[in-house]
Amino acid sequence: MEEFLSKEIQAGLDAARMASLRKGARLRLEAGGDVYRVLRMWKTGFSVDAQDAPKLRGLVDLYDGSLHLFQCLIVASEEEAGEMRYEFKRATAVADRPPLDFERPADAPLGLIEDGRA
Repeated sequence: MEEFLSKEIQAGLDAARMASLRKGARLRLEAGGDVYRVLRMWKTGFSVDAQDAPKLRGLVDLYDGSLHLFQCLIVASEEEAGEMRYEFKRATAVADRPPLDFERPADAPLGLIEDGRA
């Protein structure tokens, strides 16, 4: 259907779509001290406004508001319709505690209770 629209109408539709994506975006990307707003994210990558982002490459951190979600190794993929797309080479979820090097039984106690008697 896009081939039947004039260039002006298509440009207006693209601008409205980008404004909608910018308004609803909560995800942000931190790379080398710079912060970029993530417009969309999918399983294998994400997109950033092409005007804001350079061709990023390497290790970056992905946040949802103030919550650190992923530490990612990325590579720039392509620019399309005002969006710069990036692909994940690796996306490691950030944990709030170090990984265990042993298996914890499902019925293991969570803590010990002392009754105060010695």
